Amino acid sequence: MKIYRLQNIGSIEGLEVCEEPTPEPGPDEVLVKIKATSLNFRDLSIINGWFPFPVEEGRVQLSDAAGVVEAIGSRVTRFAVGDRVTNNFMPGWFAGPFREFVSQYGSQLDGWMADYRTIDQNELVAIPDSISFEEAATLPCAAVTAWNAVAGIGPHHRVLTQGTGGVSLFALQFAKARGAQVIATTSSVEKAQRLLALGADHVINYAEHPNWGEQVKAITGGRGVDRVVEVGGPGTFAQSLKAIALSGQVSMVGALAEGEMPGYLDMFLTFARFQTIATGNRQDLENVLAAVAQSGIRPVIDSRFTFEECKAAFEHFAKRNVFGKVVITHYA
Repeated sequence: MKIYRLQNIGSIEGLEVCEEPTPEPGPDEVLVKIKATSLNFRDLSIINGWFPFPVEEGRVQLSDAAGVVEAIGSRVTRFAVGDRVTNNFMPGWFAGPFREFVSQYGSQLDGWMADYRTIDQNELVAIPDSISFEEAATLPCAAVTAWNAVAGIGPHHRVLTQGTGGVSLFALQFAKARGAQVIATTSSVEKAQRLLALGADHVINYAEHPNWGEQVKAITGGRGVDRVVEVGGPGTFAQSLKAIALSGQVSMVGALAEGEMPGYLDMFLTFARFQTIATGNRQDLENVLAAVAQSGIRPVIDSRFTFEECKAAFEHFAKRNVFGKVVITHYA
């Protein structure tokens, strides 16, 4: 089989395609024929050497995949040959709160950038028939993160999302499905129209309104939003504090934008809850799959690349000018 390994950390050129034997599943494992994978910012950070955790050279990249079970071990009971599956993002975290940092795909464990992968049966979830392989491959990281970032949101709540990456668009879709009002930000007129078409109630161009937190307050009659899905981190946090309603929640997802963090007093005076989001567990992924299937939500796919074009997929993603998820198909 063909498999990509990150032989040299520091750039996309460190990815090398190798030929290796197709693995055989152990007693508790299944062999998955991988049909699609998707990119997350963490993948780019691993390749470029920005990842905040240790990364072993030679590891297979990508944490999100979907495929078909081609063989099963002697003790496997959860799946049968032919089942359509996707993987749990955080190995070993099946339910309950986040309690432990574990080895992760692409850093200390081989990921999914390959034709086949063997994996313990408990790390997989079945894909409903209404969800394609490409769509399913977008869900383990971004959709589960967004799901937990807007947990508890319902009608009469207001939510702020930032930009047009995978987490932000899933958060918009999940919040709208729950009846909330959504304010989104972008710096592009064209993307603003697409955000409105996706269901956003208001869109703020942060290039035209760098003090966009005040714009949020104006839209909400001075109250602010009940939930901020914070993906920018240092570069956006000060405006998020202006946008959050008293006693609201800032769901802290990422740190994509450079800048200085506000001081303790600025945070204290919002009386808000600041909740870091550790993606989610296997039960969360099962809930996301059910919600997507039942609500008719369609994951937004920015672009598709073939397995042979994986470096081009990373190069496109690295430009950070995307609307939704970048997907790699493995149909050869």
